[in-house]
Amino acid sequence: MDAEIIHYNMLAKKAVDDEEAFNELYRHFFPRVYNFIYARMKNVDAADDVVSMTFMKVYENLSKYDPDKAAFSTWLFRIASNSMRDYFRRTQSRGETEWEETFDPPAPEFEEPETKALAEEGRAELLKALDKLNERERRIVELKYFSGMGNKEIAELMEITANNVGVVLHGALKKLQKTLGRE
Repeated sequence: MDAEIIHYNMLAKKAVDDEEAFNELYRHFFPRVYNFIYARMKNVDAADDVVSMTFMKVYENLSKYDPDKAAFSTWLFRIASNSMRDYFRRTQSRGETEWEETFDPPAPEFEEPETKALAEEGRAELLKALDKLNERERRIVELKYFSGMGNKEIAELMEITANNVGVVLHGALKKLQKTLGRE
C-alpha cells in the first residue's frame, strides 16, 4: 500500500481523539473534496453546504472508520458522494444543475484580463464537454482530475478494478478531446 495512503489511514484513526490530527486531514482533503463536489454540484452555495455536511459526517463517524476495509480517502469520498445524494433528495434538485454565471474566482494578480478571459472561456468549454460524458465517465474524470485521486482509490470507491478505471478514463479523455476539437 502507498505510504501516503497508510499515513492518512493512521492519521484518521488518531484523529478520533486528536483535534490536530483531524485538522491535518481536513487541510489535506478539503481541496480535493471541494473540487469533487463543486464539479458535480456546479453551484458554490450548494457545494459549500455539501462539503460542510461531508466533513461533519466524517467528524461524527470517524470512530467507525476501519482502515482494513478501505483507505481513508475512499471512505471520505463515499461520504461525500452520499452527502451529495442526500442534498439532491432534500432539495428535489435531481439531475443537472446549471453552472453559476456569477461564480468568478479571483484571478492571480499576475494574470492579465485577456489571459483571464481565455482561461474562463476554456473552463466553460471544458465543463460543457464534461456534461457530454456518461455518468460513470464523468465521475471518474472528476475523481481523477478535480479530486486528485489515483486509479486504485477510484477503483475502490467505485467498486471496479483499477484497470477498468484506466480504460474508462482513456475513453473519456478521447471523447473530451473529440468534443473539444483537439484530436
